[in-house]
Amino acid sequence: MPEPVRSLAARYYTDPAIFAAEQAGLFARTWQFACHASQLENPGDYLAFDLGDESLFCIKGRDGVIRTFYNVCQHRAHQLVSGAGSTRVVVCPYHAWTYELTGHLRAAPNAKSVPGFDAAQICLSEIRTEVFLGFVFVNLDPEAQPMDHWFPNVRAELEAFVPNWSDLKPLEWVEIPEDCNWKVSVENYSECYHCSLNHPTFSTGVIRPETYDIQPQGYCLRHTTECNDLGQMSYDIDSGFPNNDRYSSWFLWPMFSFQVYPGNLLNTYHWRAVDAGRVVVWRGWYSVGGAENETVRRMAVQDRATTVEEDIRLVESVQRGLRSRGYVPGPLVVDPGCGVNSEHSILHLQKWMREAVAAEPMS
Repeated sequence: MPEPVRSLAARYYTDPAIFAAEQAGLFARTWQFACHASQLENPGDYLAFDLGDESLFCIKGRDGVIRTFYNVCQHRAHQLVSGAGSTRVVVCPYHAWTYELTGHLRAAPNAKSVPGFDAAQICLSEIRTEVFLGFVFVNLDPEAQPMDHWFPNVRAELEAFVPNWSDLKPLEWVEIPEDCNWKVSVENYSECYHCSLNHPTFSTGVIRPETYDIQPQGYCLRHTTECNDLGQMSYDIDSGFPNNDRYSSWFLWPMFSFQVYPGNLLNTYHWRAVDAGRVVVWRGWYSVGGAENETVRRMAVQDRATTVEEDIRLVESVQRGLRSRGYVPGPLVVDPGCGVNSEHSILHLQKWMREAVAAEPMS
């Protein structure tokens, strides 16, 4: 009789050495969210952000292309920009080396006195960048496969569920700190085995739990479910778009998820790992043109007061338990029929987690 698959050992969630291996490998070789394209509307608009222990920035060129660079001058390594803003050229604050929006060196003070100095040979280090339905993603691996290869069918499915995606802009982003390893939070998001017991509003006022299903699509976990009876819905779902009767989620390994609530309410999760025991979850909600929208606001407030607060308690308790010497990893509840009370999605996640750590040498 086959042995059940057991959950990951606690050290995967508590050991700083494993987190360091993830930073060096997993975070650097996967597609990571940077910003929304609407934050870079005009040529010269830029936004700096951190990815693991790297500082990066996205900037829009005069050709309309959004590029991403390591945030470091090629002269003597001073960081170039901070925060968000707009500029005609990128000027290093240290010695005023000046770069075009394409990253090519434009000018360097007194460089003509240097024999053999060739500005044409100097350029900021560029990073793979894709704009995916208005969301900017980056990958530090120059050989990485495109996002459509990693996440098959996701683009087409999202376009069908959110036909007005190109009109949407962020209405609000909320940073939610959680005292747990990023994988604890991601795993909690990726199963609904705990939903009926812990998320009464979500389970009775949004979804129909008995129809909940999660299936892998490449490195995506695809959540689908019917919504509850319209008379029991906790908000007005009549948005004028199709697919009003379904909830869908596309979790993109390792740290981003698109969610579409009934009524085509788009929202996102973005996990940013701080260290082995802390993560910040950026929760985004979107509306047409970023304009005030009472339905979206009401749903965002309800979500934070219910599901988000409930999940914080759960994941932080799990992290405390993982540090207990009394914890012995138990078997995953993998039901061949899948369904809401199965952890088959966690089986896939933990396989990807093991593979990511195994690929990196441990110090």
